[in-house]
Amino acid sequence: MQATQHIQSISDLKSHAAQIAQEVENNATPFFITQNGEASRVIESVQPYQEKENLITLLKLIALGEKDRLTGQGHSIEASRAMLAQARTQRSA
Repeated sequence: MQATQHIQSISDLKSHAAQIAQEVENNATPFFITQNGEASRVIESVQPYQEKENLITLLKLIALGEKDRLTGQGHSIEASRAMLAQARTQRSA
C-alpha cells in the first residue's frame, strides 16, 4: 500500500486504535496521524523502529570514525592489526 493510504486523523486513532495497531503489525508499514489537518505523529511496529535506531547508531559511529580519520586521529590498518594481534597473544598467554 502507498503511504497516502495510511493517513488517519487523531480522532480515527482514538476510535480505531486496535484496528490501526493490527494493520501496522500486519503490513509492516507506518501510519501517519494528523491533528488539525497537519501531520503530527507516526505509528510503526517495534521491529522496524529498532532497526532504524540501530542504523542511526551505526551511521553516527561511522561519521565519528570519518571525522577522526580526516583530522589524522586513529590508527592505520597495519597498526590496528598489530594491536589486535598483540591483544590476542596476551589473552592466550
